[in-house]
Amino acid sequence: MNEASSVVVIEDDPAVRLGMVQALHLAGLDVVEADSAEIALRQIVPGQRSVVVTDLRLPGIDGLALLGALKRSDPALPVIVITGHGDVQTAVEAMRAGAADFLEKPFSSERLVQIARQALLTRCAYLDALALGDAPQRIEAQIVGRSKAMCDLRHKLLVLAEAEASVLIFGETGTGKESAARSLHDFGGRATQPFVALNCAGMPETLFDSEIFGHEAGAFTGASARRIGKIEYAGAGTLFLDEIETMPMSLQAKLLRVLQERSFERLGANQSRPMQCRVVAGTKVDLRKLASQGGFREDLYYRLAVVELQLPPLRERTEDIPLLFQKFVFDAAKAANQPLRPIPGAFLLDLMVRDWPGNVRELRNAAERFVLGMLSTAESELASQDESLSYEARVSAFERQLIVQALRRAGGRVSAASADMGLPRKTFYDKMRRLGVTRDGLATDDDGHDAGADASAAD
Repeated sequence: MNEASSVVVIEDDPAVRLGMVQALHLAGLDVVEADSAEIALRQIVPGQRSVVVTDLRLPGIDGLALLGALKRSDPALPVIVITGHGDVQTAVEAMRAGAADFLEKPFSSERLVQIARQALLTRCAYLDALALGDAPQRIEAQIVGRSKAMCDLRHKLLVLAEAEASVLIFGETGTGKESAARSLHDFGGRATQPFVALNCAGMPETLFDSEIFGHEAGAFTGASARRIGKIEYAGAGTLFLDEIETMPMSLQAKLLRVLQERSFERLGANQSRPMQCRVVAGTKVDLRKLASQGGFREDLYYRLAVVELQLPPLRERTEDIPLLFQKFVFDAAKAANQPLRPIPGAFLLDLMVRDWPGNVRELRNAAERFVLGMLSTAESELASQDESLSYEARVSAFERQLIVQALRRAGGRVSAASADMGLPRKTFYDKMRRLGVTRDGLATDDDGHDAGADASAAD
């Protein structure tokens, strides 16, 4: 079987099979076809990047028996079953046996392509995340993503890991600045030495000297014993100073001197000690602009930013979201000792259209909620694997989520949300009422009227 992602179509009716294969090919998907379960079982290898679409009524081994065999050999393989019109009981039985979804005859080519793509999205994210777990020592497991931006970032990190230059890492909150700094440490010559991270925003000015440089016993009131500071503790390793932009000017001057002299003194001591560690700084603001405005020492900026790395926000690399989410689900399930459950493709697609202001950190939180079963109502509907959830119910759940997101983006203004979705206001109101989207203090029209009341009046 080809290692590229593919859809395996199993259908004994040649005309139906041809139509399915052509529809998938036209959508740009690779297809492997078979007219019986026996042939398909010889072609499908556990762990391959594929999904299976099979009719339940087949000569010889039927679709339910095939589903059972596939699930025993590869429990995570998505299998989509095709049922006859009105054969609800068979569809329920198949879902209970582990089918990822079902198609009811007659179905449209668009529906086939949609469901196959969603299943492939889930399958590839699962296998890629599984591969990362099998190779935690690789940088791909630390800086996760297949987007060009992340591939470029990994290359730069590996190059800089062997260099001695100071690095300034710029990125929004939650983009992974500490992970990038740790990669600079772990994949270079300092990997056997300590990696020490310090958040400057959480450092009281009165404790800075002691925390960074250390102190001797009796250096100040309450200093009953010698304390080793972060610079000394890092040894020949790496000191990561996050949120460096919050450091007061007086402390910036002290840090600049240490970086220039490559030496420091403990408080209360006269002996100068060599600074051996490499300094990596992180910031969520444009430090160069801040320096030009007088909010940060320009000389310290140039000392820290010999090389500057920029981390992309999650909204600019949405193709990485399925892989990241699946990896976080693996991690959260292991930490919480919870069983793994499959992530529906519709749910992953929903994650990909969100804004994620908290970036990777926010996505990790969503994965933990998924594992713990603490999702919102709309999220739960999309993430549901309940066999009783019909195709119409799944479509409604996804549509409901789109309506809610449009309202949030529009700040609760119904007219703006309806325009954003390209819908007339009355249609938007009708959908809100049909899908059970309540305002809860969010969705009001531009005049402040109750959306439900206006919808009723429009009827």
